[in-house]
Amino acid sequence: MSAAPRPPAFAYLEGVITRRGFLTALPASAAFAAGAVAPPAPFGALPSERQLRWHDLDTTAFLHFGINTFTGREWGLGDEDPSLFQPTAFDADAIVAALASAGMTGVILTCKHHDGFCLWPTATTEHSIRKSSWRSGKGDVVNEIALAARRIGMAFGVYLSPWDRNNADYGKPEYIATYRQQLVELLTGYGPVFEVWHDGANGGDGFYGGAREKRTIDKRTYYDWPGTWSLIRALQPNAVIFSDVGPDVRWVGNERGIAGDPCWAAYDPVGADGGPASPGDVHERESPTGHRNGSKWLPAECDVSIRPGWFWRETENARVKTAAQLIALYYQSAGRGANFLLNVPPTSAGLLGESDIASLKAFGDYRRATFTKDLTERAKAAASNVRGNNRAYGPANLVDGRDDTYWATDDAVRAAEATIDLARPAAFSVIRLREAIRFGQRIDAVSIDRWDRGSWQPVASATSIGPRRLIRLEKPVTASRLRLRVTQASASPVLSEFALFAEPT
Repeated sequence: MSAAPRPPAFAYLEGVITRRGFLTALPASAAFAAGAVAPPAPFGALPSERQLRWHDLDTTAFLHFGINTFTGREWGLGDEDPSLFQPTAFDADAIVAALASAGMTGVILTCKHHDGFCLWPTATTEHSIRKSSWRSGKGDVVNEIALAARRIGMAFGVYLSPWDRNNADYGKPEYIATYRQQLVELLTGYGPVFEVWHDGANGGDGFYGGAREKRTIDKRTYYDWPGTWSLIRALQPNAVIFSDVGPDVRWVGNERGIAGDPCWAAYDPVGADGGPASPGDVHERESPTGHRNGSKWLPAECDVSIRPGWFWRETENARVKTAAQLIALYYQSAGRGANFLLNVPPTSAGLLGESDIASLKAFGDYRRATFTKDLTERAKAAASNVRGNNRAYGPANLVDGRDDTYWATDDAVRAAEATIDLARPAAFSVIRLREAIRFGQRIDAVSIDRWDRGSWQPVASATSIGPRRLIRLEKPVTASRLRLRVTQASASPVLSEFALFAEPT
């Protein structure tokens, strides 16, 4: 499986944050060749190839940009004059470069929000950039962001609101054909897409071609979501599909950027009334944590805006989240096994705000300073149990820096421990763990101890691990020997990484 593209600004994370040991399990043939010991049997819900690639992205960006940028609204009514869209200094490369400075690996553009204004010259509506005098009606924001992302090595994704407050046919069967045609345009005209984003806002007051009325729809049946998802699969088979109910990535249940603790990748969504779930109709209180024994691999994505609103407003320039706030959110989202999706809205000039850029850069500087050096890279490891006593599954795989190895125990062993000898004392403040999730999410709880003056002393504990678990300590700890204990597991542990990092002072 080929790796997802990485921006140059993210290159420092190769082998560290984006290390893919949790993506690439040791092939059964290799395990047998090493000593005729079969790898563990997969447990529970399992990720698809497209989900594995998505997990590897870790941190991505949202760009809420459109007619609302010029009206000051969060949700436009659909009655806006397209000529209001006049970004005077739009620079897609500058926008994407600022995102890359924070270590973003992908960018999702709001190609159409609820107001129905399209940022590409669609053939489906007059309510689009084609009817703006900006660039003499020849502009195409989708194309420019997609190309800029490709040039710098970032993945590109699209947001297409199912609700359209401008379209006269919204609420009728005819609109579904229009919506799908818009998807066809986006998914065939702008290169590879890594994520297609559908939110849950569906129906209400709108312009609707001049009707100016309230329209409601049956969220469960109106859109025929299975048909739309089949279309996306046919056009962009490698793209994950996001909504309250997936089918690939779930909403975390809040817009604060915070995952549950624990945060299980498995999830079986139900509607708010306990019936079938659909985008916009889900029992969202269960979304942050997921379900320990859910039948679907449906990991969480944590969306939050760097500003109070999702679209830019000049009045919010002094309320941009600081680097410290972004760092805290990172540990509460990506650090709990979800992906972090940070919205950074362009200004009416078509650039990112100065305060936004400063916070992004400082956030990226922190990650560079913290995660470049893994303090276990020369460590030695031992374990209480190794699968079949075969070194192919030995604890050295936790600290070998390789992508295709893991420590595994015998099937009957659910509580096990590994000791990590650093050879000399080292101060650290972040612990990172990864499961080899091709085999499922198997571990329920772990504890980490340090050897201190003749006895083991507790350092930290955690519940769900999954694709990554970042444990940020309240203050640095110094140790030369550590112990990782799997204290509870639903199947024999399969861990691909134990890493230690020191935050900048």
